[in-house]
Amino acid sequence: MTKITLVEDDNKLSSLVKTYLKKHNFEIEVIEDGSLAPQLILSQQPDLIILDLMLPGKDGLTICREIRPHYKGIIIFLTASEDDMDHVAGVELGADDFIVKPIQPRVLLARIRMLLRRQEDVNDTSPQAITNTEPQLSQNLKFGKLSIYLSKRQVVLGEQQVTLTTSEFDLLALLANHAEMILSRDFIYKTLRGIEYDGMDRGIDTKVANLRKKLGDNASMSTRIITVRGQGYLFVPDSWDS
Repeated sequence: MTKITLVEDDNKLSSLVKTYLKKHNFEIEVIEDGSLAPQLILSQQPDLIILDLMLPGKDGLTICREIRPHYKGIIIFLTASEDDMDHVAGVELGADDFIVKPIQPRVLLARIRMLLRRQEDVNDTSPQAITNTEPQLSQNLKFGKLSIYLSKRQVVLGEQQVTLTTSEFDLLALLANHAEMILSRDFIYKTLRGIEYDGMDRGIDTKVANLRKKLGDNASMSTRIITVRGQGYLFVPDSWDS
């Protein structure tokens, strides 16, 4: 079981994150005092750390600076600020990702899974992984019960073919090809339409709503195509099994 250490002094937030991640089969420990974090992290060596920037005792950047030379796992910073200087400092100290509060648990889960999968790929030292450098091109994308046939422009969910418009299919294919990446509206507009997003057109939002409806993704609690507030949309590859 993947071990996660959450360093966070907000009891309400830490309880929410702990409960949510435990439901998804992660083992999670919470540390509230920053001054205790370095010794506990280095002694336990969890697979991943979720580290708040603002903490009592020691702040997140100080903790990261102290543990990074002796810790090879993943570090995700939580921050209430979008200040680029904090992000630059974190990256220079060895952070793997940043998540801006307020946290959306589904987005946090997707980012955790992405980083763990990326680390597994880096650690894969099998002869096949080392020697096989040719790009693998496929005309199909498959995520659990969802199959997207790019050449035929068909979508199948379970055993049912899903009827999409041309623009809906193009949007779904774009999101799926960038699974676990947040795509901004500007990127989507430039890619699909070749134009800049004007900040007013809600056409992409309408198409996402249509995709959710046709693909059985509850609009009020979407888990498959997630809206990341202020950033864009995220296709979650591990949510198509049921």
